[in-house]
Amino acid sequence: MLRKIGQIIFLASIVLIVTYLILPLFSVFISNSPAVLLEKLNSSLAYQALTLSLQTTIISISIIVLLVTPLAYCMARNEFIGKNVLEVLLRLPIVAPTAVVGVGLLLVFGQRGLLGGALSVFDLEIPFTAIAVVMAQVFMASPFYLNSARQAFEVIDDQLLAVSRTLGVSAWRTFWKVTFPLALPGLLSGVALSWALALGEFGATMMFAGNMPGRTQTLPLAIFTAMESDAGVAVAISALLLSVSFLLLLFVGLIDKYMRNKLAAR
Repeated sequence: MLRKIGQIIFLASIVLIVTYLILPLFSVFISNSPAVLLEKLNSSLAYQALTLSLQTTIISISIIVLLVTPLAYCMARNEFIGKNVLEVLLRLPIVAPTAVVGVGLLLVFGQRGLLGGALSVFDLEIPFTAIAVVMAQVFMASPFYLNSARQAFEVIDDQLLAVSRTLGVSAWRTFWKVTFPLALPGLLSGVALSWALALGEFGATMMFAGNMPGRTQTLPLAIFTAMESDAGVAVAISALLLSVSFLLLLFVGLIDKYMRNKLAAR
């Protein structure tokens, strides 16, 4: 009897937490019909925010891939003094409140910030511009790509690389012919995850770039604005963001399944 009660409590707790996590997200899609959601998306607020979000996230992800991939490779394939401390520092943005990140970016790149004087010499003003949006997205999304890319490089068998080197292949060609193709599924997974996070970034963008329609207002900021005037538009934009996030996570799942099948086939 006690065992059955324990099982019921266990199953009830699972159902409760799953319902709690899924129902609020699911409600975004069932609150209005698909036709109404599409109609609400046909607004200047949604269009401008979508255009800006796509532009800035594409730039952000490109910067992340170009600059963080070498760092991930270095962290995965090398041991050096201070590596553990560097790992903690690079993961800090994951747990840092986004509003704090925005304040920190202002303190560094603002007109009175640490680098504000140097930037003013070149007549550069970063805060409350599209550049600030990109910088906030890069800051918040980079650690997620770094972790995925590092894991992708770490699982590569050292013997495969050693064989390539013994055959006289240079380190550069070994990277592009052996290392990169093997790590590519993990790199794509990291791109998808960091892209989803960049699309949904709110706090740092609000603090560092502001919420100016057509200039710095991304999709999450447009939701915030729409809630004050037209909640239907906010719901429609929320549904769009959730749909994109779902597709990106589905892509990550397919990549993960591919990697598992590939490892099992070895």
